[in-house]
Amino acid sequence: MTSYSDQVLYMGLAGAPGERFVVPTRLVYEAHDPFAVRFVFHPDTDYSVQWVMARDLIAQGLSRPSGQGDVRIWPTGSGDDAELNLVLSSPSGVARLTAQLSAVAQWLERTYGLVPAGHETNSFDVDAELSRLLHGTR
Repeated sequence: MTSYSDQVLYMGLAGAPGERFVVPTRLVYEAHDPFAVRFVFHPDTDYSVQWVMARDLIAQGLSRPSGQGDVRIWPTGSGDDAELNLVLSSPSGVARLTAQLSAVAQWLERTYGLVPAGHETNSFDVDAELSRLLHGTR
């Protein structure tokens, strides 16, 4: 049985006014970490950058502005032209990215096929996770 879902897509990165760069991005979900999704920018290169965020945040951001602080997400447009906007903030700077909303929505739907919404804790061992976090064990 598959325990992960990933998809490669190409996100747009806003540069100087009117400038846009294409950023290969891999969206990753693993059932053993049911609350989180990963966006890996420039996957399979020496320059890959990974951001981990809540799956619920992405789900909410498909239909309304969501997030605060380091990660903000919201939809724009409609139909085939609908985009998902993602703003990532760090001490090094801010990146504003866009992706085709339908591509992200289809991938997210596959993650719910692996672990349905509301069932994330069914196989989640809270004690083991706390031990891992507090003691650095796996």
